[in-house]
Amino acid sequence: MRKVLKMMRISMSLPKKLLADFDEVLKDRGYQSRSKGIRDALKDYIVRYQWMNEMEGNRIGVITVIYDHYYTGVMESLAEIQHDYRDEINTSMHIHMTSKYCMEVIVVNGDVNSIRELTEKMMRLKGVDHVKLTSTANGESFDPD
Repeated sequence: MRKVLKMMRISMSLPKKLLADFDEVLKDRGYQSRSKGIRDALKDYIVRYQWMNEMEGNRIGVITVIYDHYYTGVMESLAEIQHDYRDEINTSMHIHMTSKYCMEVIVVNGDVNSIRELTEKMMRLKGVDHVKLTSTANGESFDPD
């Protein structure tokens, strides 16, 4: 017996380029339905969020932030947030990607709760298009002494 899923119909607004890029990915991956692709993307987003919230202890990692440097106040807000978390930030690098977009690569080391808070504060900023945290246990767990 096959389980029938209750589906909810939603409506959303997307920039034309984002939708075109998404449709291209769906085509390349062989999806027959935009809805199926959106469901899979949402599941992936939820899994990544849950993974980030399950981490414990001290971590070392990299936060990558891509933002529109023409967006009013975004650079100042990013700098202010980074100053607030200077104990967790080891170094950062600024990269000019295009005439519009910049990338910050931020190396972090410390308590995962602070790193997660830092990451999520940057995610919420208007003008920030993408934030990704990649982390692992810090070197203390590798040291046999």
